[in-house]
Amino acid sequence: MGSSVSFDTWHTVVVGVFAWSAVFVVLRKMIGNRSFDFCNRLVSMVHVGVAIWLSSASIKDWRHPLHPLASPSSPLQIRALAVSLSYFIYDFICCLFVTPISISNCIHHTVSILGLLGGISYGVCGSELVGCLWLMEISNPFMHMRELLKELNYKDSNLSLINDICFALIFSFARLIMGPYVTYYTLTANNPFIIKATSFGLQAVSIFWFYKIVRMVFYKLSNRNWKESKVS
Repeated sequence: MGSSVSFDTWHTVVVGVFAWSAVFVVLRKMIGNRSFDFCNRLVSMVHVGVAIWLSSASIKDWRHPLHPLASPSSPLQIRALAVSLSYFIYDFICCLFVTPISISNCIHHTVSILGLLGGISYGVCGSELVGCLWLMEISNPFMHMRELLKELNYKDSNLSLINDICFALIFSFARLIMGPYVTYYTLTANNPFIIKATSFGLQAVSIFWFYKIVRMVFYKLSNRNWKESKVS
């Protein structure tokens, strides 16, 4: 484990952690009137674009994006995983500075880091991991936008409601429909145990988050209906 991984890959991870941190510091200086979490979520939005771009560029065949299963990872897949690993390490550290600390978020970051680290170290399962990364990130812009709108005092606006509905729909499709599909192929293919375990763990966290998202949407819709009926 790890002997086939080039020095450049680990160098990318280390430099990436400092690069994401530098982006955060620059944003913090530029918009110092905003909170720590606000600036960190802007960094996360940048990562979404980078991760989806690198993941998309590394998919060999869009007709069969998860194939070949349990195969050696391509250089493009390793690069996509290394860049996102550096981000998750940075973001996990940031999560420790935000109070109250979200246990589910910490678990998600820990499982993600272990999965990406395992994929890079073994040099296999690149197709499955890149597919998982793509599905994980596709709904994140709406998740981060939800918190950004709160701080910008748009919590009860129509824009916030539309964003929440889009988040719920895209998250549900990516994590509850496509997610189990990717998890099934990852578990049934000849992949290392650490990759199978983290794949199952991410799916379990996604189900828990889906439950919270459904509660959030129902609460927001019911609260909005109550306000409208009160006004009329």
